[in-house]
Amino acid sequence: MKRVCLLIAAAAVTVSAQSGPHDARAREIYKQLVEINTTDSVGNVTTAAEAMAARLKAGGFAAADVQVIGPDPRKHNLVARYHGSGARKPLLLLAHLDVVEAKREDWSFDPFVFLEKDGFFYGRGTSDDKAMASQLTANLIRLKQEGFAPDRDLILALTADEEGGKFNGVDWLVKNHRNLIDAELALNEGGAGQMKNGKYLINEIGASEKVYQDFHLESKNPGGHSSRPVRDNAIYHLSDALGRLEKFDFPVNLNEVTRTYFERMAAFQTDPATAADMRAVAKQPPDQQAIARLSAASSYYNALMRTTCVATMLSGGHATNALPQLATANVNCRILPGEAPQAIKQKLIGVLADPKVQVAFVDEARPSPPSPLTPAIMGPMEAITKAIWPGVVVVPTMGTGATDGLYLRNAGIPTYGVEGIFYEIDDNRAHGRDERVGVKQYFEGLEFQYRLIKALASHP
Repeated sequence: MKRVCLLIAAAAVTVSAQSGPHDARAREIYKQLVEINTTDSVGNVTTAAEAMAARLKAGGFAAADVQVIGPDPRKHNLVARYHGSGARKPLLLLAHLDVVEAKREDWSFDPFVFLEKDGFFYGRGTSDDKAMASQLTANLIRLKQEGFAPDRDLILALTADEEGGKFNGVDWLVKNHRNLIDAELALNEGGAGQMKNGKYLINEIGASEKVYQDFHLESKNPGGHSSRPVRDNAIYHLSDALGRLEKFDFPVNLNEVTRTYFERMAAFQTDPATAADMRAVAKQPPDQQAIARLSAASSYYNALMRTTCVATMLSGGHATNALPQLATANVNCRILPGEAPQAIKQKLIGVLADPKVQVAFVDEARPSPPSPLTPAIMGPMEAITKAIWPGVVVVPTMGTGATDGLYLRNAGIPTYGVEGIFYEIDDNRAHGRDERVGVKQYFEGLEFQYRLIKALASHP
């Protein structure tokens, strides 16, 4: 490890945007991926996977080392192998190709046209997760052309169905082609850098994540003619219950990772009051007023401190001139590690406080164990961070959203959210309108990933 860190330090240079042919290639790949619609409704992940396969083969990869496979014709995965000496088990490099839905009328411009404007790259998937997919692809081509000889195989997996499809991606690969992706450890999304007003603060390494769980809410009624309304209305029952959920906060429950996060973040705050609140929250027991202020100031801080449940879909009625016989809603919960989904269900029933609103699980929650923060991963991560962004601190984090890392962790492959792309802490547009990534930050992340892959594939 000492030799690797010395090499990293010696390579410390200023990272500039679009400084050479490798950067130009990465931008081309990024643009190509964003402009391939990979939504679940009308998109085609296979098209994107095949495009990246063609890029890799053109960059020097043997056809036998590049596979595009999957059970659904529209949702194939790319798995490519860069052969090393075999001295250690492989390193898996994971990113997903599918994206959430994006409607043109909701955006300022076409979400499936790659746009560079005012120092940002815009488009659906620019941050989640086609930035990382393009960086990993471009960096493997760069390493191949440079003749890099790793001491372990590098496996690239660009996958489908991370955003909520039906098991055609990492879950399917683990169950059906474990040999293709088996590795000592994996790098994945979920560990972005944070900055405040352009000041770089921390570089995250995601070691655990909250548990994804949907609940189906349903209110039934005999209905009737709308000309004779009654107060016993399925839509009213459901809407009143959701109104009670809106006002409810789950209790704060910090763990070692989130407590450390607030302790370290306090040192980077320009506002003394916010810094004081972070330190107060990190204490045992945490200060309740500080919790309230931080929760109100940032949805991210709020999500780190507690389980969250929010209504995400709503449906009701069957005719414009009839009383509704059925009203339904989906409530999406992100449950803290260690909290039982069944207990969250019972709490929801109590908060909704209406026996005419039934609550049921949608699928089964899949908790995953945290990944150990060993010197083998933390050493290179901290050394490269220091070389590229002096003064930035590496902080372990808990992901507030779910990733495919849970399938790998449950399969015994420690997985780390490591991106190297920095975002404004209060400007999270993933899954939202006008999704974007800073141009400068994208190319910094490209260099960061390049150095990290080399460090993790060079024997200490």
